[in-house]
Amino acid sequence: MTYGGDDGRRRMPPRPPQPAARPRQHQRAQMMPLPGVSSSPYDERTRPLGSRGEAPVPPPAPPRQAPPRQAPPPGPAPRRRRRWSFGKVLMTLVLIFVVFIGGIWAYLEFSIKRVDALADYDGRPAAASGTNWLIVGSDSRDGLSAADEERLATGDVAAAGGGQRTDTIMIAHIPDNDTKPTLLSLPRDSQVKIPGHGTNKINAAFSLGGPALLVKTVEGVTGLRMDHYAEIGFGGFANIVDAIGGVDMCVDKEMHDTFTNIDIKAGCQTLDGRSALGFVRMRHSSATPRSDLDRVANQRKFIGALVSQIASPGTLLNPFDFFPLLSSAPDALTMDSGDHVHNLAGLAIAMRGISSNGVLTGTVPVTDGSAQHWDKTKSAQLFDALKNDTTVPPTAVVN
Repeated sequence: MTYGGDDGRRRMPPRPPQPAARPRQHQRAQMMPLPGVSSSPYDERTRPLGSRGEAPVPPPAPPRQAPPRQAPPPGPAPRRRRRWSFGKVLMTLVLIFVVFIGGIWAYLEFSIKRVDALADYDGRPAAASGTNWLIVGSDSRDGLSAADEERLATGDVAAAGGGQRTDTIMIAHIPDNDTKPTLLSLPRDSQVKIPGHGTNKINAAFSLGGPALLVKTVEGVTGLRMDHYAEIGFGGFANIVDAIGGVDMCVDKEMHDTFTNIDIKAGCQTLDGRSALGFVRMRHSSATPRSDLDRVANQRKFIGALVSQIASPGTLLNPFDFFPLLSSAPDALTMDSGDHVHNLAGLAIAMRGISSNGVLTGTVPVTDGSAQHWDKTKSAQLFDALKNDTTVPPTAVVN
């Protein structure tokens, strides 16, 4: 069938009306969760466009927090590192020094040989001003082998008269005031009264009665009370000199001893133990025309140099000198049983001024060059000055 229109053309018949379509619902958009990530609280808030009447979205829950870590139990407090202050270091060094000195003092105190030299007796001089030492250099050869005696040229004991005698007798006076200390030589050939033995050379007292009789003899002829006693022998003297490496001396004239054949050249030099022993004993030489008077003068000169060198920092701070000196001192020295190391230290301190004229040195005044007889008037002035700590008259000593 055909239909016509105004235009005469063919037209399709109209379509029947379609029922109303249901409204199209949009699918809710969803987000795919990422691996390892939990769903977001905002997923529930996603709604399709135009949706109504749904329940309100609750607020997001707060993020979960990890429980607080429990602190580990408290352990021991860390130890603080101690710091040594200057004061502690100084006190430690002082303590070490005191212990060192104390050890040396104890070693010497119990090692030095002792003898009962200072004995009381009726008529002994009373104590006076100052302090008096009797210093003795004996010709003892104890402890010396035949080789040592030959090396030191000590000579034969029988030729010397046998027994022990004193080559050196000195009085060291240390005053209580500011007057100079005094080192006084007593010539060994001086003719004096020896208690119980008549008149004889003063050095015979040592061989007749030992140190005690020598002290009693010296006290009787001088009127001075001896407070301390020190003695050194041949071997000990040489060992001390060698222990400190020798003693520096300036010798005015060349010395040749016709008895011992010891030669000492003129000039400044270092004397070893053998040469030093020869120097303090030499009297048979053209360099010692006054015999014993020159010998005792050389003895005082050498003692001054020896004490100064021992007390010098070069000896005390040098272990190669100091420790050999310590080891040789106990065998070399003999003291009275009542003397102590601090007494000896006081003597050394007082005698340090010998080389610098801080100590008065000389010989008891004699009547002639033989040094056998003392000038009674001058010697009395000398001993009175020492007894009262007054200045010694220049004419009361022989240099």
